[in-house]
Amino acid sequence: MRIGVVSDTHGLFDRAIARHFAGVDHILHAGDIGKREVIEQLEQIAPVTVVSGNVDGFEASGFPVEQVIEMAGHRIALYHRLYEKGKLTREGASFLKRTSPAICVYGHTHQPKAEWREGVLLFNPGSAGPKRFHLPRAIGLLLFQNETIESQHITLANRAE
Repeated sequence: MRIGVVSDTHGLFDRAIARHFAGVDHILHAGDIGKREVIEQLEQIAPVTVVSGNVDGFEASGFPVEQVIEMAGHRIALYHRLYEKGKLTREGASFLKRTSPAICVYGHTHQPKAEWREGVLLFNPGSAGPKRFHLPRAIGLLLFQNETIESQHITLANRAE
């Protein structure tokens, strides 16, 4: 099973996402969507599970602020603001404890990152929106085969296609 992972689109849908996510089974969007049209375009590729972020006004967006789903035999949690200023937020730590996921997908920092923390894969695909700061634009993939979980980051061009 292949899952496309995207975050912090800030209203921009880069056509490169469709190319890189061709053939994925599902897409996860970890918030700061910006415009509902981004989700509509992702839904043309594969089913989408999404959470809202601070740019979306959290609950005001109509999307949930957290989600927990089961895929490929793994519990996957989505939460936008897991980290802030380089530290796990109090709310993020509480969310991880409460949901006990195998994987937590998050956004907000715009930094592509994959790390194991207390047996949980914490995965930030990076930002797929307009280039900001000195960080690369990026998306990610989660690959499940048998009992293994592999994560990958895909760097996007500085400008959308």
